[in-house]
Amino acid sequence: MLKKAHYKTIVISDLHLGTENSKAKEVLRFLMTNTCDTLILNGDIIDGWQLKQTGKWRKKHTRFLKLVMETSSSLKTRILYITGNHDDFLNNIVPFHFGNISILRDHIIESGNKRYYVTHGDIFDTITTNFRWLANLGDTGYTFLLWLNKVYNNRRLRKGLPYHSLSKIIKYKVKRALSYISRYEKELVNIARVKKCDGVICGHIHTPVISRYDNITYMNSGDWVESLSALVEDYFGNWKIIYYSELTDEEKDAGMNGQSRSPLQPATAAPAAPVVPEAS
Repeated sequence: MLKKAHYKTIVISDLHLGTENSKAKEVLRFLMTNTCDTLILNGDIIDGWQLKQTGKWRKKHTRFLKLVMETSSSLKTRILYITGNHDDFLNNIVPFHFGNISILRDHIIESGNKRYYVTHGDIFDTITTNFRWLANLGDTGYTFLLWLNKVYNNRRLRKGLPYHSLSKIIKYKVKRALSYISRYEKELVNIARVKKCDGVICGHIHTPVISRYDNITYMNSGDWVESLSALVEDYFGNWKIIYYSELTDEEKDAGMNGQSRSPLQPATAAPAAPVVPEAS
């Protein structure tokens, strides 16, 4: 029988549903084989910016939202949708509560004996907050970069060469520069400290990481455009990053052919073994 992992909490962000590069099928498969008590959708789940321009809504994007709705109706998995900058159209209705779904701007969760401030992270990015036109310009450039990466790797594939993420390397350098200028990570950590939390959980810059700033833990869940990553918490309050690439082919197939159990529901009542994340 196919083994499935269950967690207390799963955090995913930056799906950018409505764009060509969103890995909606992959995240659906991921959530069918990695289940949880609480699912946190930490911003930029729907890409309203691109939908207003060149984006297109597809069936696979609807299937993901359908999974979330079906899960919430069971009243066994709590859904927290934290709004980001690309789905900021939802800010007009926050806070919004419907059944087991909550749409919020930010949130504080209890994890073991610690408290974590959950936010998408865009509100503390001065590039996005104070210069919206520049953020849109950067978003357009990133979309072009993903298209260029696709063309580049198609040519490598024809030559028998392995996949090489040109866009990821360039994006990482650019985002790191912008984050350094705006003091992105440090600002998030400072806010967590002000809110008397032990750490912060965010997304936004598409770079999965768990690190420490003095006594504050900084965690970023990455994205579902390139990294295909998530943050997960076990029942002992330990966090780690897991990747879609870690699933076996059998597990990926099971998420789409009905072999998995009811979406996001517990496999067993027993808690997972402790996992202590390595600081980077």
